[in-house]
Amino acid sequence: MADCFIIAIKIGSTHTGYAFSLTSSEMEIDPCLRSWGQEVGLGTPTTPTCILFDEHEQFISFGYKAKQSYLSIRDQQKRDMFFFDCFKFLYRKNLTKNLDIKSVNGKEMKALKVFTEALRFLKDDALKTINGNYGGKTFTASDFTWALTVPESCDPSAKPFMREAATQAGIVTEGTEDNLVITLESEAALSWCMKLPADDFITETRIDLHDLQSPGKQHIVIVAEDENINIVVHKFLEGRELVELHRSSLNDLGGQSVDRKYKEFLREIFTHKVWDEFEKKYPSDVQKMMWEFSHLKHVDEDIDVICPFNLAKVAQKHQDIEKFFEGVQGASYDEGLIRISKHKFWSFFAQSLHGITHNVRGIFNKGFNIGCILLVGEFAVCEVLRRHITDEFIDYCKVLCPFRPRESILKGAVVLGKHQTRIQFRKSAFTYGIGVSDRFDELKHIEERKFTNKDGEWCGGLFIKLVGVGEHVGLDKTMEFTFYPIQADQTMMNFYFYRTLKKIPKYVTEEGVEQIGYLFLNSPNTECGRSREVKLTITFDRMDMKIKAKDLTSESESATKFGFMWK
Repeated sequence: MADCFIIAIKIGSTHTGYAFSLTSSEMEIDPCLRSWGQEVGLGTPTTPTCILFDEHEQFISFGYKAKQSYLSIRDQQKRDMFFFDCFKFLYRKNLTKNLDIKSVNGKEMKALKVFTEALRFLKDDALKTINGNYGGKTFTASDFTWALTVPESCDPSAKPFMREAATQAGIVTEGTEDNLVITLESEAALSWCMKLPADDFITETRIDLHDLQSPGKQHIVIVAEDENINIVVHKFLEGRELVELHRSSLNDLGGQSVDRKYKEFLREIFTHKVWDEFEKKYPSDVQKMMWEFSHLKHVDEDIDVICPFNLAKVAQKHQDIEKFFEGVQGASYDEGLIRISKHKFWSFFAQSLHGITHNVRGIFNKGFNIGCILLVGEFAVCEVLRRHITDEFIDYCKVLCPFRPRESILKGAVVLGKHQTRIQFRKSAFTYGIGVSDRFDELKHIEERKFTNKDGEWCGGLFIKLVGVGEHVGLDKTMEFTFYPIQADQTMMNFYFYRTLKKIPKYVTEEGVEQIGYLFLNSPNTECGRSREVKLTITFDRMDMKIKAKDLTSESESATKFGFMWK
């Protein structure tokens, strides 16, 4: 029986999918992907990130089905329902479970409920798919390690938000929290692509993948999605472990920026008046037209776009449709088809390509020793993007794109679900610290923090840094600190923990410093007075900061944990 069960889920702002693997622990992982879109005549590795609820906030459908259902219902029903098209809220700062988000028609729901129901659907669909194809055993969520991917540009608060949603969706429960792994998209993609043979890449050069995985090798991973572009530099350590060296994000420069340029071009051709009327009266036709373009933009040649009947009808109320194209550079009209030249087609990509090129050149200028550029994600299927990156950087390093760039993140997340030790470092999103007291020194301390006890004058609320914002934190590595009581007959030691975006605050009372938890330790044996040692050990894992305190004199112990936010 297989004993390495993994399901990976990628919920992007625009596209979602999952992959799974059932193998024995010693076997090589070969993930299977769910195919989507049969109901609309497609077979894709991802589905649109769309979810539909009824007027009572009850889940109806997800993905292609949700989009198709919403486009087909009447206007009054649309006003009553909740339809969410794209999960852009995942990029919000300080994402909380109380956040309200607006649906397409302006009605509001809790973001946590929307995301929870999306995860619940994906969980149930994955288990149904697996149980329907692998006889002899009925699998439940607790049988699997679940790997959720997050884009690099997400706020650190998205990770505990996802964890809470996964718990509410029944993916993990109390006692199975360790079955949830959250990983970055670039890590997942790089982990998968380094497993592929050389002939699984679109490349202009011969490649030696074994050489690219040597310790010390540095690579740029461009995760090109429909919304944003995330560019990350990773370095291989011994044992194929990864450490992140650099990260940057280009917001609103993904595949949707090309869509917006295309729509602006159509508006210019037909005039604002005609296009506004078309959008207002026939929004479903507009969505369908943009959907068809999303598939056409994968090529690198002249394209033909079917002009919707209703667009032609609105346009012809003003003049013959052919007249709208007179004097237009790069486009023509021919018997119901809008023909766009390759040169004009390329112009829709210009802003995105310029942003990516400028950013990647900046990485080379910083002195990184780059072995290859790896291009993955939804937008990476576009030949224009691949050709441009290759032409710009082929003289600097190898440029690689897998033949199935949309699948690499999901499949890599399955790999990381099995080999979690590959990621040995995280960058801390905050400076974490502990509040302590020290002997008062009028030259170093402010008078407001001064207090007196039986053992003298002290300064309270000093911030002692445990780890700094942006510092690499070794996962599952233990840090140890020694503390002493501030009063000889003290029988309780109180530890308060804080976080802040400041690099080195002096006091826990400073603006921007927030308390995240506390730990109390009994210290009943006071024979050694203030000489009693208390050892505090702190371990950072993939989701938590685990803290254990031990009084070496009394041998009493106490432990707690807090959420650890990483970049």
